[in-house]
Amino acid sequence: MSACAPTRTAHSTPTERVHQPHSPPPAPHRRFRVAGADVSASIAVFLIALPLSLGIALATGAPLQAGLVAAATGGIVAGWIGGAPLQVSGPAAGLTVVTADLIQRYGWRTTCAITVLAGLAQLALGCLRVARTALAVSPAIVHGMLAGIGVTIAVAQLHVVLGGTPQSSVLDNLRALPAQLAALRPAAVAVSALTLTLLLLWPRIPGRAGRLLHKVPAALVAVTGATAIAALTGLTLPKVDLPSWSSHALAGLPEGPALGLVAAVLTTTLVCSVQSLLGAVAVDKLIASRPGLLGSRSTRVGRADLNRELLGQGAANIVSGALGGLPVAGVAVRSSANVQAGAVSRNSTMLHGVLVVVAALLMVPVLDLIPLASLAALVMAVGIQMVSLHHIRTVTRHREVLVYIVTTLGVVFLGVLEGVTFGVAVAVAVALHRLTRTRITHHEKEGVHHVHVRGQLTFLAVPRLSRILHLVPHGTHVVVELDGSFMDHAAYESLQDWQKSHTAQGGSVELTGRRSGTGLGTGGDVEAELDAGSGLPGTGTREGELTAPRPLGPDRVGEVPIADCRCRPWTPWRNHQCEVPQKTAHAPHTAQAAQPAGTPDADRPGGPAEATPTAAGSPGTARRRETAEPREPEPMGPGKLGRTERREQPEQAQQTEQAQQTEQAEETERQPVEPSGHQLVRGISAFQRNTAPLVRGELARLAREGQQPTQLFLTCADSRLVTSMITSSGPGDLFVVRNVGNLVPPPGGESGDDSVAAAIEYAVDVLKVRSITVCGHSGCGAMQALLDSEPGSVRTPLRRWLQHGVPSLERMADTDRPGARLAGRAPADAVEQLCLTNVVQQLEHLRAHESVTRALRSGALELHGLYFHVGEAQAYLLTGTTEGGGELFGHVGQADVPA
Repeated sequence: MSACAPTRTAHSTPTERVHQPHSPPPAPHRRFRVAGADVSASIAVFLIALPLSLGIALATGAPLQAGLVAAATGGIVAGWIGGAPLQVSGPAAGLTVVTADLIQRYGWRTTCAITVLAGLAQLALGCLRVARTALAVSPAIVHGMLAGIGVTIAVAQLHVVLGGTPQSSVLDNLRALPAQLAALRPAAVAVSALTLTLLLLWPRIPGRAGRLLHKVPAALVAVTGATAIAALTGLTLPKVDLPSWSSHALAGLPEGPALGLVAAVLTTTLVCSVQSLLGAVAVDKLIASRPGLLGSRSTRVGRADLNRELLGQGAANIVSGALGGLPVAGVAVRSSANVQAGAVSRNSTMLHGVLVVVAALLMVPVLDLIPLASLAALVMAVGIQMVSLHHIRTVTRHREVLVYIVTTLGVVFLGVLEGVTFGVAVAVAVALHRLTRTRITHHEKEGVHHVHVRGQLTFLAVPRLSRILHLVPHGTHVVVELDGSFMDHAAYESLQDWQKSHTAQGGSVELTGRRSGTGLGTGGDVEAELDAGSGLPGTGTREGELTAPRPLGPDRVGEVPIADCRCRPWTPWRNHQCEVPQKTAHAPHTAQAAQPAGTPDADRPGGPAEATPTAAGSPGTARRRETAEPREPEPMGPGKLGRTERREQPEQAQQTEQAQQTEQAEETERQPVEPSGHQLVRGISAFQRNTAPLVRGELARLAREGQQPTQLFLTCADSRLVTSMITSSGPGDLFVVRNVGNLVPPPGGESGDDSVAAAIEYAVDVLKVRSITVCGHSGCGAMQALLDSEPGSVRTPLRRWLQHGVPSLERMADTDRPGARLAGRAPADAVEQLCLTNVVQQLEHLRAHESVTRALRSGALELHGLYFHVGEAQAYLLTGTTEGGGELFGHVGQADVPA
């Protein structure tokens, strides 16, 4: 017996809940409620689904009631069981060709049985949890399949639009088209033209009236308008004829060849499953793009469970087929309308199904007035829209247009299953061709030989690579560009052996990656460069850690994020562990003694936080990198705050740290001091060699388009605060303003500062940033200076600037006002308390600026407070207030990302 199921004896009785006298009352039974947003969304989806369901049933040649049965079943059953709460299921245009072919081959009752068997197959796939496997199909195949189905639908329905009857295949329909044009019926053409006109023009009505009218679906307006005109003018046209439900045909036992039936079930299962799963993923993207659905509604609208969605679609197909309905799948048009209409739960999908049931039972006389030509025009427009120009451009850009064309033509002329099979075969052939095809070129420019390898470098390309490399003269400088993402062991050894041989004969070799932006360094061998991971993203360590870089094998050469992609973080910063040279080793003590009381030495150039690095590659530096143990970085910042933080450490830890500093200082004294100019040039050179290739494409785009940052980030000038590292941002993401103490002078003050005000006005009014963040940090020298300031001291430029922080001091000293604090603990000392209070106070100064006030009033701007603890490498976000009314900075964790 399962451990989850408690045994129940014959004498067991239900446990009675006893309410204790002083305990809170039990929670009341939760009643079923439907949100108003779900009701309005269900009505909008119902108005779209009703004409489309009838039109798809007409296009397949099935009884018209079958479309209504499928719409109701998809809404109620798939909506209740499925894993995508906001996806709306029903008869889909993508299934039209498959269903029409099945009806012509096997008849309606057997087609219903095939739908039931396809539902059972979907249930099995859902139980096996293989839903994600369906997403491995190439998008070019999926888009090609849908385009082929759209062409087939459009060509077939064109005959009905012209007043005729469609044939069984696309070729037959094309052959019969001239005769149909010669015998067209003006009444049918007029109604169809009116339907298409309303369908195209309704969404394009401008102005406020257009925004109000757009709430009514264009499909409903088109069909209703055509029906009204046809009824008022008395046109004689074939119309919808819904027979009595008592004569509705249900599923029967499948009849036909076993092999053909199996192929039919597989085809139906494939198309239904792939379309539904891709639709569920698309709905997730729609939800993510709607700001409201990720806020307060996020607890009700989660990400799609694809395996559960397969179970829901399978159950819906079983019920629909058994009741004589069309196959069911997720429908993109209805799902998009559901999200856009503001649905917040699966109740909208289920309620739309209930409305379809009500319409099918009570609105038969009204539905019988709809001209078939109007429904055919509606379905033809849907078929044309399935051939998406956006998808064609996408597959062309990714060089998969051949797969797209083969799949489309296969579906049009052979059938869905055959077309998809041919598409898969071509996709596999294209992938193998790309894997084995490598272009290797060699040219000389200004005495430097360039060898460009484009494509995957496998053992099949080793003979060509070896032949071209041996054409390079001895003793020359060679640049090898690896423009690919894979190198197998054979190619790796061949390249390494040649490099060792070439360098032994007096030459030099530089390995780079062109589009990947990889710089593997100059000189040395491939293996050493790869093991060092120089210049490659992903090899960095977190602040304060001295761990070895991640080994990079031969199959990962050139594997870095694309430079112009803005969807992933930029290259992680790597702690270079620079040491303090001889002349500045004891500078902190001298500087502290010489500077006035309260001067933030870390926030000025040349302070101890800006330690000068030793010469790269020096023996001492290399030895320290190899032998140093991981330890917490020593406090870097204002001298006085550094001492404050050290007081919190145990005495033994302080002695150990002092011993380490003494040992490092003695070792540093034996090394020459590198001029600062050399450090600057060396750093710029490293940027040009390693980083510039990574960001050149993105910077070129920003140079063309101009900056469009989304945030103004106002923070302290402290050298330990690297804004791009803290926020994982890159060029063009943040508009940054830095000053001593992250201060925002209030407008119109006696000693107001126009530079900060100008930056705020430019960011809000010109750049249209959507948020402003004020970021403070631990160990801020400006806050320490404020605490240590004495009345009557000399009015230096620094002290005049720090006067803008006096309101923060007064706010902290106000005993009637609760102080700001961090989640989980109180501020460590007065400096940290002032740092937190200062963030809150500067936000109030921000609100006083006219441009900020105006943007806040219109809802176009948000203000955020941030506190970064340097020693912990931890960010805290101003999230609300404590029980006592003070401001609360919440802990930002690794998983604190909106779904």
